[in-house]
Amino acid sequence: MEKIRLGCTELYVTKTAFGALPIQRISKADAVKLVRRAYESGINYFDTANMYTDSEEKLGEALHDVRTNIVISTKSAATDKKTALSHMEQSLRRLRTDYIDLFQFHNPAKLPDIEDPDGAFAAALEMQKKGYIRHIGITNHRLGVAQEAIASGNFETLQFPFCYLTTEKELDLVAKCRAADMGYIAMKGLSGGLLNNAEACYCFMKQFDNVVPIWGIQREEELDQWLELTERDPEMTPELQAVIDQDRKELAGNFCRSCGYCLPCAAGIDIPQAARMSALLRRSPYRPYMSDEWHAKMHKIEECVHCGACKSRCPYGLDTPELLKIMLADYEQFYAEHHND
Repeated sequence: MEKIRLGCTELYVTKTAFGALPIQRISKADAVKLVRRAYESGINYFDTANMYTDSEEKLGEALHDVRTNIVISTKSAATDKKTALSHMEQSLRRLRTDYIDLFQFHNPAKLPDIEDPDGAFAAALEMQKKGYIRHIGITNHRLGVAQEAIASGNFETLQFPFCYLTTEKELDLVAKCRAADMGYIAMKGLSGGLLNNAEACYCFMKQFDNVVPIWGIQREEELDQWLELTERDPEMTPELQAVIDQDRKELAGNFCRSCGYCLPCAAGIDIPQAARMSALLRRSPYRPYMSDEWHAKMHKIEECVHCGACKSRCPYGLDTPELLKIMLADYEQFYAEHHND
């Protein structure tokens, strides 16, 4: 399986990488089986995070005996030294390893201060000096923070949303990372599940030789899909480009990426799903969303207290309350036409 250099880290990782957020949703036995099969099929890079419940523990169970053959990255959202150290020590125990290849600051609202002796960066530097972490990176959903991270020179990698719906601003991040010899790790390559043509997604990513996509994998068939594409290694075709062009047309503008940073909601609204309901109804099997449960969930939108918290937290600048109103109106029309199908 093709490996590429992850920027100045000198880590060589498979271009097809394993995003381990989804394995927190399946049993330990199923997760261990899935992860181990990914490794035995040639994947050597696995990305997780401290906040992904038991994801680290499952990776540790699956891969501890082949540790020297793989690259593991994890993350912490801690902002102070004490908490960050605690998270790193916890990650080492869960992963059943003596070192973490890449530690990443997890979507901070502003850059960690490398000069703050009590800040999270001080913890990373201390653990790096002791050999417990080898490289330091950052993840983000905010374009401004990502640009500052590259310019700072303090991080060896950037993990940022990147898919074929991307704009020139995100493409510029890729170019800047290349110029800075900074690894670029692409999350949300399927845009939170809204993109359903895996081959088109694969071929788009293939165009960028310094980008490592981490595909979120939860089921055997998803792993099979990426392994098949990696083995076949298709090229972009006019037909695939047409798919991309149509998706860009349909999903341009104010669409929710389902990152979840809007939560928690004071009214209990499932914002990451409700705010993209229009696309879910038309781009995936819609019957599950015609249930009484989902009908009630969507009508929670009517209980919005307009506190503005979700809007203030959205890294993409969406007017979330207004978007939810639009989604509910569209859902009601679709429900009236299809709930008895």
